[in-house]
Amino acid sequence: MKRNLLLLAFATASMAALAQQTNTGKSVTTKQTLPVTKTSVALSQQPYVSQVWNPDLGNGMYKNPVINADYSDPDVVCVGDDFYMTASSFNCIPGLPILHSKDLVNWEIIGRAVTKLQPESEFDKPSHGNGVWAPCISYHNGEFYIYWGDPDYGVFMVKTKDPAGKWDDPVCVIPGKGMIDTSPLWDEDGRVYLVNGWANSRNRFASVITVRELNADGTKAISDPVIVFDGNGTEYRTCEGPKFYKRNGWYWVMFPAGGVPTGFQVAMRSKSPFGPYEAKKVLAQGKSKINGPHQGGWVHTKYGEDWFLHFQDKEAYGRVVHLQPVTWKDNWPVMGKVPSKGYCGEPYETYKMPKASSHVNMNPAESDEFSQPKLGLQWQWHANYQQWFGMPTPWGKYRIYTNKSDETIWHTPNLLLQKTPADEFTASAKLELTAKDQNQMGGIIMMGLDYSALVVKRVGDEFQLQQITCHKADKNGAEEVKVLQTLKPTSADKIDYQPAIHEAVYMRMVVKAGKMQFYFSKDGKSYQKVGDEFTMREGKWIGAKMGFVAKEPAGKTNRGWIDVDWFRVTK
Repeated sequence: MKRNLLLLAFATASMAALAQQTNTGKSVTTKQTLPVTKTSVALSQQPYVSQVWNPDLGNGMYKNPVINADYSDPDVVCVGDDFYMTASSFNCIPGLPILHSKDLVNWEIIGRAVTKLQPESEFDKPSHGNGVWAPCISYHNGEFYIYWGDPDYGVFMVKTKDPAGKWDDPVCVIPGKGMIDTSPLWDEDGRVYLVNGWANSRNRFASVITVRELNADGTKAISDPVIVFDGNGTEYRTCEGPKFYKRNGWYWVMFPAGGVPTGFQVAMRSKSPFGPYEAKKVLAQGKSKINGPHQGGWVHTKYGEDWFLHFQDKEAYGRVVHLQPVTWKDNWPVMGKVPSKGYCGEPYETYKMPKASSHVNMNPAESDEFSQPKLGLQWQWHANYQQWFGMPTPWGKYRIYTNKSDETIWHTPNLLLQKTPADEFTASAKLELTAKDQNQMGGIIMMGLDYSALVVKRVGDEFQLQQITCHKADKNGAEEVKVLQTLKPTSADKIDYQPAIHEAVYMRMVVKAGKMQFYFSKDGKSYQKVGDEFTMREGKWIGAKMGFVAKEPAGKTNRGWIDVDWFRVTK
């Protein structure tokens, strides 16, 4: 029998508490009644614990990264005992992941805030690297808000009372090009401000940070932008990713500068949202191994502690999430290890756990038995979901239909993918291809600007095991096909009066030091190494992603499909 790794039990109960928000900046009300949410009442009965990366050391300490997966541009908000995080999702759907934690170290995925991106003409096909850039999550008057900049279409916002539930449809707050990295500030006097950065690729200028005022609902700009910081020609070049806060009467904008892998974190303060601001560098790599500590979010907890979540660029593995303590020194937020002189901290690799109401060891889900009548929250498509992409089944398998196209896999919208979870891991899958016609194929893939897939493909009345590899896919690179084996079909019958043959296989990818090797089995017990070793490469603004591909040439034949029995991530 198939086992279910994640059985979620949600209870309904009321909960009220006082939330001191004066130090979170993004929500500055002094007293709030906390919302009743699925996550604030009950956690999973069986929390998922990863075999390959677990930051909670179990001895009162944690290690960085707290999430060793590509949650780039992370942002976090504290509401009572609960922390909620989101991150960039670009063109991948469902987008805007919502993660929940009680202690900033143990995280689980509880939802997605966006199920479709607009315009459909752009996002119904893969629009690599576009879409949702650098979101900001905040809490105000009993509702959660997420703002983000789409560099081609404008500033958008979604909101909800339950972050684990359904979010409202996106609202375009400011139409236009080039506005990215947006962050609101709800001030005590009812006024609302928005800070943002600018994309040089759309406007031909960057390295400036601007502030403008929004209406009281936060749905429309009511003033023009004002430049409050200019990093051009200074060590603060490439300033971007600003977050807006208020603390003890001071307005704070915290942002990274100096480039993603080589940069550092800056804090600037003023008595007015429009400046003038004074700035100091507050976090840099120093002598640590953590390069370019970059863009993230600050929280003040109910226990009086301050923390900063940020990302580190790990190339093919993406931008992973680190946690640093924040120490206020002369009214400056020193992040990480406090220096003897000055205000620029250095990242910790290990540190003591934050104070919290509870510490339950859990990690974002990776493995999936496909036993539920809905797709696991770790999975994303490469474009707006269409029903023909795939569907769950009542027999404990997820069906993915073959995409009809003569283009390369780079252009395939129904790639079902998830983030890589560690530097070293093994991912195995059991699947069956049902092929109704020639050249229908399906299998597993490591996807990026370079990609490699292991597929079974119908050729005549047999199957070929093939490795399909492409380099510089974003530059129209050609696919290289290597035939590895010829396989006799498992069975044959007629479906919809059309002959179909079936092949059930086990596939595996082993990842270590940025390299990936495929393995293959017919019985799930004895695996053999197949194909060439592949050097992983990041995607467009995202890390390499792993998962499934199902494809066939364009034509009028009925689609084939793969039924995925399970996907397991192990050491």
